[in-house]
Amino acid sequence: MKIINKRFNFAAQFNTNSMKKIILTAFLVQYICYVSFSQQQENDSSKNLSEVILKAYEQNRQLKASSVAVNYISQEQLQRFNNSNILAAMNNTPGVRMEERSPGSYRLNLRGSTLRSPFGVRNVKIYWDGIPFTDPGGNTYLNQLSFYNFNSLEVIKGPGGSLYGAGTGGVILIHSQPETWKAGADMGYIVGSYNLNNVNAQVRGGTEDRNTIINYSHLNSDGYRAHTAVRRDVITWQSKIKSSERQQLSASFLYGDLYYQTPGALNKTEFAANPKAARPAAGAFPSADDAKAAIFQKTFLGGITNDYSFTENFENTTTLYGAFSQIKNPTFRNYERRMEPHFGGRTVFKWHHQFNTSTLQLVFGSEAQKGFFNTKTFKNNGGVPDSLLTDDDINIWTYSVFGQADLHLQHDWNITAGVSINKSSITITRLSSPSFIPVNRTYNNEWAPRVALSKRIVSNLWLYGSVSKGFSPPTSQEILPSTSVISLGLNAEHGVNYEAGIKSSWLQQRLYVEVNAFYYQLKSAIVVRKDAGNADYYVNAGSTKQRGIESQAGYQIFERKNSFVTNARIGISYTWNKFNYNDFKQSATDLSGKQMPSVAPNTVAATFDIVTKPGLYLNLSYFYSDPIALNDANTDFASSYNLLGGKIGWRKTISSSYVLNLFAGADNLFDVTYSLGNDINATGGRYYNVAAGRNFYGGIALNFNCKKSN
Repeated sequence: MKIINKRFNFAAQFNTNSMKKIILTAFLVQYICYVSFSQQQENDSSKNLSEVILKAYEQNRQLKASSVAVNYISQEQLQRFNNSNILAAMNNTPGVRMEERSPGSYRLNLRGSTLRSPFGVRNVKIYWDGIPFTDPGGNTYLNQLSFYNFNSLEVIKGPGGSLYGAGTGGVILIHSQPETWKAGADMGYIVGSYNLNNVNAQVRGGTEDRNTIINYSHLNSDGYRAHTAVRRDVITWQSKIKSSERQQLSASFLYGDLYYQTPGALNKTEFAANPKAARPAAGAFPSADDAKAAIFQKTFLGGITNDYSFTENFENTTTLYGAFSQIKNPTFRNYERRMEPHFGGRTVFKWHHQFNTSTLQLVFGSEAQKGFFNTKTFKNNGGVPDSLLTDDDINIWTYSVFGQADLHLQHDWNITAGVSINKSSITITRLSSPSFIPVNRTYNNEWAPRVALSKRIVSNLWLYGSVSKGFSPPTSQEILPSTSVISLGLNAEHGVNYEAGIKSSWLQQRLYVEVNAFYYQLKSAIVVRKDAGNADYYVNAGSTKQRGIESQAGYQIFERKNSFVTNARIGISYTWNKFNYNDFKQSATDLSGKQMPSVAPNTVAATFDIVTKPGLYLNLSYFYSDPIALNDANTDFASSYNLLGGKIGWRKTISSSYVLNLFAGADNLFDVTYSLGNDINATGGRYYNVAAGRNFYGGIALNFNCKKSN
């Protein structure tokens, strides 16, 4: 009881401001319902995974018929956990590892892409409702989105450059809105261990053809480790106007204000003595507390999308956006301040035609982004900028032109062939050096082709294979890392991926099974290094061989509307990776054949869900990871770990318009001490950032749907 009282005090954590926001939202919703006209349809949350329609590669096919390795994460899967982030849901899918070095500090690994990401998300192209969320410098501030900005995700693994521009780590398509429009509101509040508070309020007004969604989210927590407090506020406004049967205009705006403390990694001795401690002072470097190490991050993004159908067979989608990010980062070494305005756009044309028993679809278009960044570094005087060290203007732009053909033949043959040409350029001017001559690097045109073939073998079994080439220039923060040394000699990495897999659904769609195997040869791989002061810099690490098998299965045990247990499901995913350096020397040390760090050879995730007729439900989750290499020489490894979590709740329709959801849960029930965000190749063995121990949460959510108006 002492642990629960200490970590999970509802009364102390609930505040009157949060209640006022929820009450105000409720009154606002009542007004909106009087002016909204909405034909309500029930969302089938129990839709079988194989029946989901994917937008990946503009194919709009069912998951089971798509010729691509893609993980679909639905709203139902996201809601299985504590509703504060998407990390657990991402890690329950094969081939994906999302890391958290401290609350608010995320990294994302799709088939080894963490190698070049000491912090943040790099080498993964991300779109939010079709708007490029990855900036022209190649970085993505995924932590700027709250949990409630995700309705579903499509995680495309392997090089996606044939349609999504330069990149070797994969693509993520974020969908923030549900498939079926419903006027109304969602309100929720969650409290938990470490003084977690999470408030969300969403209002939806209008009709299916003309509507507006406003969402506000607030999260704060003391963190599960010393010097790991976090606070995040995100507000979004999205609107859609269907002006005619041919044209639809959508607008999206997002403002996020994020603050989180960065505790720094520990060495093995410090980790064993007190894994929750922040990094202590060492030599000339202060402790995390003395340096006031933290991230202050504000982002504004606005985008407009126009969908227009020229004819029944020819249509276009064009998106234009502008964004601005401001980052302040006092660290152990210095104080960095970045201003990153950028803009861009993407246009996609689609044409399709029916030829007797065959269908041809052509997709072509382009994407371009331009950034005018400025980065200043100062001496850090206890969290306050001191004397100026460097002042750099970074002018960066990138573009991609792409085309793709999809041919569907009789007997369920599908052939896809696509290619893009990509180019990027970066110019750096060091304003703090008056005699400095601007330096420039242009990365030559690179072709990124992809060919895929799929065939339905029998009524419920699909076989597919693909070959794709990836190209990824270094990001702006890799060219200008924390050492402040400009690294224009860093080359782009590129490689070829070979893939084959099966997708099947059996037992009247109750069982879905998917297995794929890949072999990826990467050349000039970009990896992170640490200098004597533990500052990041990057090198091209020769070639790699990345082999893997990713599998998942989901089985709906039964679905009976009139029994006490109305629904029961189990799911499991397994990932096997064998990632090695093929030809790589570091100074006089030959690391060829060594295991690539940051990637677990084996991971397993399992889920079990039960829903009852009275509204009670249970979600259980299990995750296992093999030991992970922490450096290129494979002299240090993070230990393996087993995680168990559970969520229990009561969801009840209390009227024709209201649905109430009360829930509570716990994560890391085994209270395992492990690191979920290791600092790879860290100087002095400072690899370890402890994850949360056993922790608890509980909450309430109220969903209100307006009735159809007469």
